[in-house]
Amino acid sequence: MNPAKVIREKVEKLTDLPNVGKTVAADFARIGITTPDQLRGEDPYDLYVRFCTAFGERQDPCMLDVLMSITDFMDGGEPRVWWDYTPERKIRYGNKIAVS
Repeated sequence: MNPAKVIREKVEKLTDLPNVGKTVAADFARIGITTPDQLRGEDPYDLYVRFCTAFGERQDPCMLDVLMSITDFMDGGEPRVWWDYTPERKIRYGNKIAVS
């Protein structure tokens, strides 16, 4: 969902989250996440690695930006567009983004 349209009190399904549409919601199901509450306290990098493993290949680093936006929101942050997290991702993870 577009972050500008997210209403925290109305978040019930994954597609109610900022930056999550049907495709990303289906991707979450592949790693066993079917509700927004399952994302509370999750580490975005750990989720990213789970995505890479589930798909059998390294995912686009922008997916990590999306995961950072979602976990931040679920931990109380404001809904923000995923690309707001790109500079933070580059500082925080640098070249670490790889399937091990």
